[in-house]
Amino acid sequence: MSHKRPQEDRTKGRPSEAFTPDQDKRRRVPTLRNVVQEVMKLQSVQHLLEPVLEPLIRRVVKEEVEVAFRKHLNNMKRNGGKDVNSTSRSLQLQFLNNLSLPVFTGTRIEAEECSAIKVAIVDSLTGQIVSSGPESSAKVEVVVLEGDFDGDEGDNWTLEEFKNNIVREREGKKPLLAGDAFLTLTRGIGLVGEISFSDNSSWTRSRRFRLGARVVDGSDGTRVREAKTESFIVRDHRGELYKKHHPPSLSDEVWRLEKIGKDGAFHKRLSRENINCVKDFLTMLFIDPPRLRHILGTGMSAKMWEVTVEHARTCVLDKRMHLYCPPGSQQKSGVVFNIVGQVMGLLSECQYNTIDKLSETEKIEAQNLVISALQHWEEVVSFDDEASLTSSVKREISNGTKYLASQEIRGFDYAQPSASSPDIISTIYSVGGLSGLDDYALHGYEQALSYPGQVTNSLICDTDITQTFCDEDHLRYFDSDLQPQSLGLESQADLQTAVDGFLLQRTVAVQAQRRWTKIFSVLKWFSIKRRVKEKFRGLQI
Repeated sequence: MSHKRPQEDRTKGRPSEAFTPDQDKRRRVPTLRNVVQEVMKLQSVQHLLEPVLEPLIRRVVKEEVEVAFRKHLNNMKRNGGKDVNSTSRSLQLQFLNNLSLPVFTGTRIEAEECSAIKVAIVDSLTGQIVSSGPESSAKVEVVVLEGDFDGDEGDNWTLEEFKNNIVREREGKKPLLAGDAFLTLTRGIGLVGEISFSDNSSWTRSRRFRLGARVVDGSDGTRVREAKTESFIVRDHRGELYKKHHPPSLSDEVWRLEKIGKDGAFHKRLSRENINCVKDFLTMLFIDPPRLRHILGTGMSAKMWEVTVEHARTCVLDKRMHLYCPPGSQQKSGVVFNIVGQVMGLLSECQYNTIDKLSETEKIEAQNLVISALQHWEEVVSFDDEASLTSSVKREISNGTKYLASQEIRGFDYAQPSASSPDIISTIYSVGGLSGLDDYALHGYEQALSYPGQVTNSLICDTDITQTFCDEDHLRYFDSDLQPQSLGLESQADLQTAVDGFLLQRTVAVQAQRRWTKIFSVLKWFSIKRRVKEKFRGLQI
């Protein structure tokens, strides 16, 4: 078969056109020889591969089908289907509280807030605790599980899967879980006894543990799904020496707070400023937070600062309240704060206002008063709680006073000399015309009028001492032979009431003090005048 070569384009040096359509058709049709050869090759490959591929494919398909079928059966059993082993309800164990972290070897495993771990059996469909029936008093075992044991997407697992993920102790080691790992449910709830880890979790594949719980007796053949906790790390006991406290206490060293390492840079900075415990840290935080932030320096980021402050604020404080009244306030105003210097309220003109009712200016004033109080702690008055503080204010106001009485009456301060003081009394005796007064009567008046001067440094606002006199037996200032009938009274009680009414007048303390001062001044003037006259007469003679 002959073919003509295509003519070339002499101007461009390449063929001027492709094969003709007839020529292309003849080139695409395979020859009989090629077809026979291809068929023979395919038959040879099929005969060679069929014995190898067919068993392999059959085996893979069979295994996959069997696995899928087993999962289907297990799901039917767990979901209470129409399997022969299915029951009318689906039960499961459940941990009712979270573990207290971190966990250390040799230390009791507890729940949050140092409580015992609770395990309960519940109905998985309703979530209710099963409090009756044989399952409610089942015996439960606590085991250690691998930290990466999660089950399938629905948090389901088979009994075999649970068993395969139980962690045993390392060879030559003590049992991994020390203590009483068994408990008996009571009305569906049980408390885990004193158990602890004897080894850390660093050697396991996930470097973490879980606690698991399973029924070992009392389920009456019913399938009860096991319980498991969240995964956690178990550290060696020596790490407990450096662990953080949640929550911290006031007496804890300051490095117990988050982000402050023992003997670290932050710890050393705080120690240089005499901030050694959590109480010191909180006091500085409430008194001067910018300074505390400056002490820690730029090495503590804003995020670290927030974490540390938030941890410190979780510290449980006692309920004691402290009151400080600056000397210049005339005992009518002061600041109320707690043990770490946090302002709780302000006492203004004998009225107590809590911190949320104060303006920004009043808050700044209260903060400055707290700083002064810490510098003059001997002048601070303490109360058991805020209720005792407010009740004291109300009691004093109802008694006719406007301020708060402390546990020790601190008395009145008078600038002028006391009219009943010994020097005034002796002067009165020396003045002519008064020396003949009855000694006993004068002594009685001296005792009665000297009482206000004997009360020291009072927290009472005004000079009204009526309540103080009410607590006294005023009849002792009078003659013991005085009878109520002689005054037209019927009984001794009436006499006592009459005397109390006389002494309970508001002007007793103030007016008596002023009157005696005036009398003293007049008598002293007469005394001086008499002495001047006597000296003048002597000069004339």
